Amino acid sequence: MTHGSSTPGRQALGKIDTTVPHSARIWNYWMGGKDNYEVDRVAGDQYREVAPTIAVMARASRAYLIRTVTHVAGEAGIRQFLDIGTGLPTYDNTHQVAQRIAPEARIVYVDNDPLVLRHAQALLTSTPEGVTDYIDADLHDPDKILQAASEKLDFSRPVALMLMGILGHIQDYDEARAIVRTLQEALPSGSYFVHYDSTDTDQSLKQAQQGYDDTGAVPYVLRSPEQLARFYDGLELIEPGIVSCPLWRPEPADAPVEKTDVYGGVARKR
Repeated sequence: MTHGSSTPGRQALGKIDTTVPHSARIWNYWMGGKDNYEVDRVAGDQYREVAPTIAVMARASRAYLIRTVTHVAGEAGIRQFLDIGTGLPTYDNTHQVAQRIAPEARIVYVDNDPLVLRHAQALLTSTPEGVTDYIDADLHDPDKILQAASEKLDFSRPVALMLMGILGHIQDYDEARAIVRTLQEALPSGSYFVHYDSTDTDQSLKQAQQGYDDTGAVPYVLRSPEQLARFYDGLELIEPGIVSCPLWRPEPADAPVEKTDVYGGVARKR
């Protein structure tokens, strides 16, 4: 088992603010997790009152992660994963899904939330053959992320870059596209881009998000599917393309799927 070197220090742990709701903790609450505070549960319930489908969206996004990682590690044969904005661990995290298929898979998680740092030890588990590491870094600084990740990942070989529900926290659209481009350009041919974000396709979701942003929490920008599609520029989209997450290759045994306002896709770098 290989653990990372970026374990949480006392200074980081002291930065946890339990007076303001936090998206990672609210998402954890919607998914049935227990790593959240009263302020997060109150904000999550208020959000759900306006947009009742949000908990379904949260669970659909995790099911999407499981299917996409299964495809990339299985059919595509990728053995390295850079998961940025991983959030709090719940069930079937990236390393668990990838290493079930390929025990030798190497996973580097990136986040900068103090509570996530506190749970880094839970994330830093691996098969004996593989690697799981954790980096404390901000998506606004992709060069730092790439430099730190290169200590565990071999960027001369294909890597799966995962940005799952995180780009909405980059408020400026041009900056978000530039960050994605910087990360993608560092990857060799044969790498994969795996992504999802919530969209502005439902008025109740837009209203709920505005209420959440007004709490003083870090805002999240809902974008159109067309805007999300630009993150894939220059890549080869894998069928069925950029779609509502439950519609991305659902399993035959899955319950009937319904479209939700969270879109994603998987693409290969030529």
